Amino acid sequence: MSEAFRIVIPARHASSRLPGKPLLPLAGRPMLEHVHRLAQRAGAEAVVIATDDARIEAAARAFGAEVLMTRDDHPSGTDRLAEVVERLDWPEDAIVVNLQGDEPLMPPSLVRTVAADLARHPAAEIATLCTPIGRAEDFFDPHIVKVVRDQAGYALYFSRAPIPWDRDEFATGSRLLPAGVPHLRHIGLYAYRVGYLRRYRNLPAAPIERSEMLEQLRALWHGTRIHVAEAPEEPGPGVDTRADLERVAALLGE
Repeated sequence: MSEAFRIVIPARHASSRLPGKPLLPLAGRPMLEHVHRLAQRAGAEAVVIATDDARIEAAARAFGAEVLMTRDDHPSGTDRLAEVVERLDWPEDAIVVNLQGDEPLMPPSLVRTVAADLARHPAAEIATLCTPIGRAEDFFDPHIVKVVRDQAGYALYFSRAPIPWDRDEFATGSRLLPAGVPHLRHIGLYAYRVGYLRRYRNLPAAPIERSEMLEQLRALWHGTRIHVAEAPEEPGPGVDTRADLERVAALLGE
């Protein structure tokens, strides 16, 4: 089975916590250029930046990226991907990786891993990644999304809550992670089949999605199978805040 894949990088200028985020400078280049460069190193057959902002379009074209201007009313990055695959008329069975424009330290190996994992699991329409949780503070942190898989690696549930919950251990007030139970952090990197993205736009939002504010729960709610592979390495930090930007700048040697 072919493991060819394409990458779409959704990039929005509007951000409540960090306006203009994709164009903020890191090591002398816009953050979006760092993301585009790592996408190219991942070995995709096409890399497209999808944006609704003329400033991002101009900057991306200046560093040589392929850019598609999209509608400005998409509620999520996945909806923006759906418009891209429709307008570019990509084949139903093509694999598309959604690489966020605020992940300048995402290892290219993880992009290849998630694409290859979807190619190897024809029963899945989405693939994503996870990594073991070793610290109890991360397990109980609602900002870190957890995932529980079945024995074949398919997602059973994603949550901001600490899952799986050890009834006996945690009933004592303990905050130690029990041995022998997989505690997995979800990494928000996704590969999709184009056919699923075309159907996604017609799927109504799910109650559990609204409650947890996790878009992937819409897919599970409607019966979509999501395969979750363990990442071969830890991803670098993404950028949501000014403090994150400073942290990433330090890691890039600024």
